[in-house]
Amino acid sequence: MATQIEIEGWTRDQMAARAARELKDGYYVNLGIGIPTLVANNIPAGMTVTLQSENGMLGIGPFPYEDEVDPDLINAGKQTVSELPQTAYFGSEQSFAMIRGGHIDLAVLGAMEISENGDIANWMIPGKMIKGMGGAMDLVAGVKRIIVVMEHNAKDGSPKFIPECTLPLTGKNVVDMIITDLAVFERPDHASPFKLLETAPGVTPDEVAAKTTARYE
Repeated sequence: MATQIEIEGWTRDQMAARAARELKDGYYVNLGIGIPTLVANNIPAGMTVTLQSENGMLGIGPFPYEDEVDPDLINAGKQTVSELPQTAYFGSEQSFAMIRGGHIDLAVLGAMEISENGDIANWMIPGKMIKGMGGAMDLVAGVKRIIVVMEHNAKDGSPKFIPECTLPLTGKNVVDMIITDLAVFERPDHASPFKLLETAPGVTPDEVAAKTTARYE
């Protein structure tokens, strides 16, 4: 009996490293919980990027190793983070003023589902315990560019890049780039369809298509 070959694709850290390639010098960036937090450890050498958290922190350092953890330093997802010499602290109302005022250049978020027209669902699964939406709705509405980093398929194998979201939406027509463990999709503007930009090493476009139900170019 023939055995199904599981596609390898990128690891979580490699996905974060691919997202880090989208950073630019001088950017103010918000990182969502999950894989996006790993972007902090992949900022290119010599590049100045200021990381912002909704709970009132500007200038987040690399994700700390176990012996570096300070329990008083957490991000909006309640994960421990590190600080830098230039880190600034303030109230969450000022943090959201930065987001709503369009002062954050890029947000890297996780997602449960993305639709082919750029809708995102990333805060709730009905009937399951959730932490709440956090700042996600404000981020997708107020940040200049939205990149989603997620596994290409759910644990049960079902696609996450789909024709239409089935879960409660976080935002409509807001996603600019999708980075999964198998591929990268991007669109130039919110009126255009997503285009397959690249695949992970060893992954073919046909394999990506077989695990995706959304339409893309």
